[in-house]
Amino acid sequence: NPDIDCVIQFAAYKAVGESVAKPIEYYSNNLACTLNILDVMRRHDCHNFVFSSSATVYGDPASVPITEDFPVGATTNPYGATKLAIEGMLKWCDKAYGIHYVALRYFNAAGANTEVGIGEDHHPESHLIPIVLQAALGKRDHVGIFGDDYPTPDGTCIRDYIHVTDLAQAHILALDYLLNGGENNVFNLGNGVGFTVKEVVDVARAVTGDPIPAKMAPRRAGDPAQLIASSEKAIKVLGWKPQYNDLNTIVASAWAWHKSHPHGFEEG
Repeated sequence: NPDIDCVIQFAAYKAVGESVAKPIEYYSNNLACTLNILDVMRRHDCHNFVFSSSATVYGDPASVPITEDFPVGATTNPYGATKLAIEGMLKWCDKAYGIHYVALRYFNAAGANTEVGIGEDHHPESHLIPIVLQAALGKRDHVGIFGDDYPTPDGTCIRDYIHVTDLAQAHILALDYLLNGGENNVFNLGNGVGFTVKEVVDVARAVTGDPIPAKMAPRRAGDPAQLIASSEKAIKVLGWKPQYNDLNTIVASAWAWHKSHPHGFEEG
């Protein structure tokens, strides 16, 4: 279709722990379906592709913050391996078919856009902030913290949280960048600040006013100790300007949505 100038690919299986248990399902869905999209693009002369990649391509990095030139390939889980494989696929598709691309390596997307009524609602839920807020709503009796023996200040995993609205804006900028002749590129999307799991729970307690019981649990397979982004490249090249880069703001936006949608997107 000559009216389609670009494809933005968001779809994937994306639970790290599940990917370790179900690698065939993850490779089959993430790689094969993306391959099908690229094949359709090739056949219909669509030449621009924005891809939702992941910080998991960096594996368990030796240091932080992570820049885009850090080594990739030592992924700690099949989910990250599928994202890295697709990035490789994109390079070859550009050489052969002229499909230009931007791969956006997400760190931990979070928060909600209450103006349009969009929040996180996964079944089963695997993301930390919604799980913590479900506990504050009384939908869980506690929050499980997977591992307290990582090499971090309090022993729990460190992650970099980015508000979903800022994430969406980066996709629009990536689209404009490609349509204006930008070269193939990869960009980290994060805030450059890391928080431990325990710190996230503490922020949620302050935001909600709820004690939110937490219990330690064994490590979850495939989890790196810490992932913190340098997003200077996206800021410089794409002109990206994150607006919601404070964890309290991110959690408060999610809390507002969860309070008004206690059953997720279900009615009633």
